[in-house]
Amino acid sequence: MSEVSNLQNVTVAGPDATVHPIDPGIGRHPDPLALVIFGASGDLAHRKILPALAQLAERGSLPDNFAIVGVARSEWSDEEFRELCKKAAPSSSSATWERLVEGFRYVSGDYGDDTTFATLATVLREIDKERGTSGNRIYYLATIPALFGTVACSLAEHGGNEPAEGGSFARLVVEKPFGSDLESAKKLDAELHKAFREDQIFRIDHYMGKETVQNVLALRFANSIFEPIWNRRYVDHVQVTVAESIGVEHRGGFYETAGALRDIVQNHVMQVLSLTLMEPPSSMDAGGIRDEKVKLLRSVLIPDLDEAVNNVVRAQYARGVVDAREVPGYREEEGVDPNSQTETFVAMLLLVDNWRWAGVPIYVRTGKRLAKRATEVSMVFQRPPHLPFAGKLARDLRPDTLTLRIQPDEGIALSFGAKVPGPAFRVRTVAMDFSYAEAFPGGTADAYERLLLDAMTGDATLFIRSDEVDQAWEIVAPIQRAFLDGEPPLAHYRAGSWGPIEADRLIEGGGRQWRNP
Repeated sequence: MSEVSNLQNVTVAGPDATVHPIDPGIGRHPDPLALVIFGASGDLAHRKILPALAQLAERGSLPDNFAIVGVARSEWSDEEFRELCKKAAPSSSSATWERLVEGFRYVSGDYGDDTTFATLATVLREIDKERGTSGNRIYYLATIPALFGTVACSLAEHGGNEPAEGGSFARLVVEKPFGSDLESAKKLDAELHKAFREDQIFRIDHYMGKETVQNVLALRFANSIFEPIWNRRYVDHVQVTVAESIGVEHRGGFYETAGALRDIVQNHVMQVLSLTLMEPPSSMDAGGIRDEKVKLLRSVLIPDLDEAVNNVVRAQYARGVVDAREVPGYREEEGVDPNSQTETFVAMLLLVDNWRWAGVPIYVRTGKRLAKRATEVSMVFQRPPHLPFAGKLARDLRPDTLTLRIQPDEGIALSFGAKVPGPAFRVRTVAMDFSYAEAFPGGTADAYERLLLDAMTGDATLFIRSDEVDQAWEIVAPIQRAFLDGEPPLAHYRAGSWGPIEADRLIEGGGRQWRNP
């Protein structure tokens, strides 16, 4: 970090320690199953889902009796779909994946056509016989969100919401976004629940599959030095930064309907925030953890219209320089209205009204075309009440801070004051740094690997419950209404910077400043 020097690295080696590569499947092995991917010809399936499945096969985490059925409008044959599956994992040298792919099937058809689902049911029965998938089903909705309810209801009409003969489960994996506002989220929820029970629905947010996000639980509840100070008595404020250096790329048309508030704040930010600030769960299972996440979100003060205007900054990137390359402004991007009012940056002040966090400001910012790609949460601690070596001797001293780096360099950093070598008693901020890449040289599992395996084994801990979705939308609803009214005024920032000056003023109003990764 820019204001600290590195004191030492942290490793996980002990006298008898052996560092193993991360394996998301240790101790878990799914039952036989057929995985149906709706939207199998799309970008998400090609870039994320299929490569993650191939890697799970490489690690030996998939059952021997496993098959994929791709469903999409593209008129492909089984063999064409199998070739796509092979190409999705170019680095895989595992004969296991190659063998599994030979049994994959494809169904071409419209998502609103009964014939498509009748054909799918026939293909699944054939796979049960040929591949021994035992009637177990997982349906992955990787289509556009508008089709989620349609596909779920069509599956139920053809008996897909229950396992086939001999099976024990049928589950539905739903990609974000879960609605575009509170009303649409509730409507989607009602449609899904017409077809599937809540315990069958796995709402996926890939941020929850990241090791550092999950490590929040270990950091807090496995280490007695952190939990006692994880509260308003010691924490001055919390900062959440989700920064991207890229622009909207070729998704200008999509981003015009989304914006940073819907795209990042309502889901990723709220998920990370709830895990970071929640109370200790009664148990480390899905029910215990998700109950506490919801309790935390219900404690976030929902701003009224005036607070939404005064405590929120919205902005849009203009032409600038990123990585020594001049890049266009948002309104110059393909598919974007030249007079667009869509925000590519949001900063806000939130407050949590509970015993642990009362009075502690939570500062959030997210944006595209910022100075670098980085997602992190920083707990900034209160300063000592008295410094006997104040003045010039401590001018380089910053508040103690614990930072959880979620991406791209996953790890944890603790910055604190230390004496600078020399005759004078000069103090400055230094950092101890834990890096996943250094501590676990085998590499961390991809988020989709972890979440897909969890869905296959029925572990819902890292998936989003319906009441969690609704509460997150409740928090951002007043801000959405303010944006529709043109408030606060849309600011602008240069691409390659850390955002608009209005965001700096927001946090400086409380006598604080942003920590730039």
